[in-house]
Amino acid sequence: MPGRSCFPHGRDGRSRTDCQWCPLRFVHRADREGETVSTVEVGDVRAPAWRGGFGRLWSAAVLSSFGDALRTAALPLLAVTLTDDPLLVASVTACGYLPWIVFGLLGGAVADRVDQRRAMWTVDALRGLLVAAFAVAVALGHASIGLLIVLAFALTALQTLFDNAATALLPALVDRGALGSANARLMTGQRVAGGLLGGPVVPLLLVAGTAVPFAADAVTFLAAAALVASLRTPPPERKPRPAGSTLRREIAEGLRTLVHDRALRALCTATALCNIGMGALVATLVVLVTGWLDAGNAGYAAAMTAYTVGSLAGGALGGRLVDRVGRMRAVLVAGVVQTGTLVVMGAVRSLAVLVAALAVFGFMGMVWNVNTTTLMQQRSPTGVLGRVSSAFRTLAVAGAPVGALLGGAVASVWGDNTPALLAAVFFALSVTALIPARRPDVPVVAPEDGATTVHGNR
Repeated sequence: MPGRSCFPHGRDGRSRTDCQWCPLRFVHRADREGETVSTVEVGDVRAPAWRGGFGRLWSAAVLSSFGDALRTAALPLLAVTLTDDPLLVASVTACGYLPWIVFGLLGGAVADRVDQRRAMWTVDALRGLLVAAFAVAVALGHASIGLLIVLAFALTALQTLFDNAATALLPALVDRGALGSANARLMTGQRVAGGLLGGPVVPLLLVAGTAVPFAADAVTFLAAAALVASLRTPPPERKPRPAGSTLRREIAEGLRTLVHDRALRALCTATALCNIGMGALVATLVVLVTGWLDAGNAGYAAAMTAYTVGSLAGGALGGRLVDRVGRMRAVLVAGVVQTGTLVVMGAVRSLAVLVAALAVFGFMGMVWNVNTTTLMQQRSPTGVLGRVSSAFRTLAVAGAPVGALLGGAVASVWGDNTPALLAAVFFALSVTALIPARRPDVPVVAPEDGATTVHGNR
């Protein structure tokens, strides 16, 4: 494909041209700092161009996910060498949830106040230094359960700012019409790096030393920080804060935005309900596979692989469902299908059926995640996107441990298969919560650049 024929620029820094060698149409617009935001159109489908800011953001996200997978797999292995108390080992994991509940809304408010790009690379640099220092402590034999708990809490507390800033930054790098494809590519890349590559690498790194996975994680954080720092995005345009404005009032403003938009309110409620069900399923899936199905560790590995492969397929092919039924209805379809697969998991005593059901469940889970994130980005005013994002994430994280406790209680009383059926109930409730959002009462937020066009939900 000849590069020059595909990248001419028209008036106002924006142009649309057809390449004579392929069916792609490239749309460009130049921001005030000279960075070109590009999308690619194939027929009626719009996708972000890899060159420019999106490619660097994608690379940073994938690197961070790979490093997170290394650390997440290595921490429990290190914890069990330091203590044989299950409660202390579980505390390390619990501290990965707690900061979202405590700081989630605050992180969103701060993300709306600051330059998101600068916040992201600063946070990643800090996390890289923290993990590097921890790797040194492990190498010198100074690791302890207390240090693991502090590290897990600190990293997740910083993540509350990073994730909300990343959600708010993406619309500045790609046109709103390409957000769905951009989110799909980001989530698919992260799933490949974290789900397929990161975990299997940990045993190889541990052969070289207990500290090596953490040192590698630190390198990925610092590399991701450098990539994000290299982005050239204009300073965010925000209305001056009124006199006397406080973080508390700004958080309340974000919550009001969420509550007053029927579509966002329904999506947030549905996501919270889904995550209670997911907590119940994830916490007891190993019991379902190894106990009720008597499939052993190999069966559990097959089940988790099926879920990962289904998720990747959902990221690659889920856009076709959106093209057919529209974004909001795609979320609704995903919830209905996932409810059905959960019933199958809890009712049919067959490993082959469970593996197939988890593959479908993972596919539709990716469709759900991509499109709820995209709808949130499209419908939220730019100045409050970080706070809306934080409300979504805080509710999601709060639901997971509640679901895990419910799943464990149900399994102990009624059997190892019942948490999947309990999860189906919560997913059915989430679908019910989505029904009022099929016809949103607030139009999609209009773009502010004067150059792009946003299409509402079909």
